Amino acid sequence: MVPTPPRPDSRGAEPPRAPQATGGSAPRPPQPRSARTSSNAGRAGSAERRSRDEAGACGGAALAEDGEGRGRSAVPREVSLAESARPALEPERRSRDEAGVRGGASPARNGKGRVRGTAPQDATPLLDVQNLSVRFRMRGGRDIAAVTDATFRLHRGECLALIGESGCGKSVLASALLGLLPGNARTEGHAWLSGDDDRLDLLTADERTLARTVRGRRIGLVPQSPAAHLTPVRTVRSQLRETIRELTGRRDGEEAAAARAAFPADHLTPVRTVRSQLRETIRELTGRRDGEEAAAARAAFPADHLDRHPHQLSGGLAQRAATALALVGDAPLLLADEPTTGLDRALVDRTVDELRAQVDRGHTLLVITHDLAAAERIADRVAVMYAGRIVELADAEAFFGAPGPRHPYARGLLDALPERAFTPIPGMPPELGDLPAGCAFAPRCPRAADACAAVPPLTDGVACHHPRSARA
Repeated sequence: MVPTPPRPDSRGAEPPRAPQATGGSAPRPPQPRSARTSSNAGRAGSAERRSRDEAGACGGAALAEDGEGRGRSAVPREVSLAESARPALEPERRSRDEAGVRGGASPARNGKGRVRGTAPQDATPLLDVQNLSVRFRMRGGRDIAAVTDATFRLHRGECLALIGESGCGKSVLASALLGLLPGNARTEGHAWLSGDDDRLDLLTADERTLARTVRGRRIGLVPQSPAAHLTPVRTVRSQLRETIRELTGRRDGEEAAAARAAFPADHLTPVRTVRSQLRETIRELTGRRDGEEAAAARAAFPADHLDRHPHQLSGGLAQRAATALALVGDAPLLLADEPTTGLDRALVDRTVDELRAQVDRGHTLLVITHDLAAAERIADRVAVMYAGRIVELADAEAFFGAPGPRHPYARGLLDALPERAFTPIPGMPPELGDLPAGCAFAPRCPRAADACAAVPPLTDGVACHHPRSARA
């Protein structure tokens, strides 16, 4: 009697075969064919085995092969393809899980109940900017001092808000970190970006390194004008799909499932054929969304808007789409350049809360804004910029609460708010190409003195010859 090969389980895999005896003993007899003739019993056994598989009781069995070396499956083809997609989808879920625990800092709550990161200040900073300066050489030989001696550190799991009036050099500083300055720009200083096994100076890195290893992968940019940043003739889903492939190398769940079963990807079409059946089967069997939906969910972008074009989105949804694109590469550092421009107050609050949620998940955020209310809502620390220089670095709670800002310009910014003194700062900010000698704020400062003829260094978090006391 010819032995019957053992029956494969519900995923097309068979139990391990017993080793052949070398000393003349007979192999283990196979299961009688009569035990497998009942279709009802077969279905019940298959359901039971599937239940055990999902519980993690099975796994690791070799794929059964027929006489021609092809894999055999005892379940419908759609289920087999979707089941085989699980290993391809697993890295994405692990990435999301790891993102939630990266940073290691235990959260602390501010006075408003919002969670703030508490990254240890003695740890190696993720971004260490030292004496960064940017000069633009104009026609005729004139120089524009856009940024001068900017120095700050940004730790993992921390949000730093860079605030100041329009034209003070905030966006130029961000462009310098990304290597996106025009050809007539000259930089000095250092901007060290720490990684798992290296420390890269962003100011001296070549374009190839910045394009292939930094932008999108180590620094994610949330642009100032998301509607203009998005490609107008392509849907949000299509732009997310391209970004996922470029930054992660991952394919769609349907294509990964098809590849596992040697199904040609070019046979998958957007209409409801094999692709749509695979997508539905993957969702039902694994509970996982496709790559675009998962990326959109991280930025709270609604899945039912993925097939819309940028002009069909509101300002808030366009901002979320841009944030979703910035998060695809799981970059440890996010740079948000005026992310609330043009939004009403409700959308401003929602946008900064969504960005803050990324910090609470372990990302590091440098947000550039002139919206003080947004800065107070999102930041752990505040850097105040005036005429290209950082004039104050302070803890956000101390800055917006007590004792308040120490630099006269920073205090004037808060006093100009309607809910405070509603008193504007007198005068106008200077032109960056025609800065006064000494302290640039002296012509507008009510406390100016002879000492202000010299540029004050940044000492103890403030660059002023007569700062307010930290205990005031």
